Amino acid sequence: MLKFLTMGIVLGLSAGITPGPLFVLVITETMRHGLRAGVLVALAPLITDLPIVCLSVFILGHYAQSTAVLGVISLLGGAFVSYLGIENFCAKRESAVPGASGVSSFKKAVVVNTLSPHPYLFWLTVGAPAVIKASRQNYTWVAAFVVSFYLLLVGAKVVLSRLVAGSKNFLAGRAYANAMKILGLVLMGLAAVLFYDGLVLLKCI
Repeated sequence: MLKFLTMGIVLGLSAGITPGPLFVLVITETMRHGLRAGVLVALAPLITDLPIVCLSVFILGHYAQSTAVLGVISLLGGAFVSYLGIENFCAKRESAVPGASGVSSFKKAVVVNTLSPHPYLFWLTVGAPAVIKASRQNYTWVAAFVVSFYLLLVGAKVVLSRLVAGSKNFLAGRAYANAMKILGLVLMGLAAVLFYDGLVLLKCI
């Protein structure tokens, strides 16, 4: 069990701190709407990943050689992340208010994570095989891997949101606008990567 527990901790922490659309969204939504919004974004994988895991297992069993599904998902993800990048690039200081926007932030995170190919690729190549191997030994080992993975994945992003919220007071006026523009450009860069990955998966390039 120690092997799968360690694997879950290492992979979860790595996924939690690796820059990506959800990572940047935690930062931008915390800056715009406060800690609650950032934490809700961090929690999104707990909602989105169950169907992703099921779909990954299905694909692994039936379409292991097909990359078309992941390619289409990647292109859709690129389009949505582009939209988020433009939204952040055009953000004004007035939009940085706390409140009910946390629900909107959570919805954005759910869409981003669902349309990103990275969770699918992880579960297809690493997660699902690890779960299958662990289940052949003991289902407690499966729980150790999955729980430790998501505890570190979500926990790392919650800590990130807390750090951003704690420093938000230093970002005011022009500094805030410039920071949001930089993050918007980062999102658009990530969208370009998703578009590229999608075209590669679809064998268009």
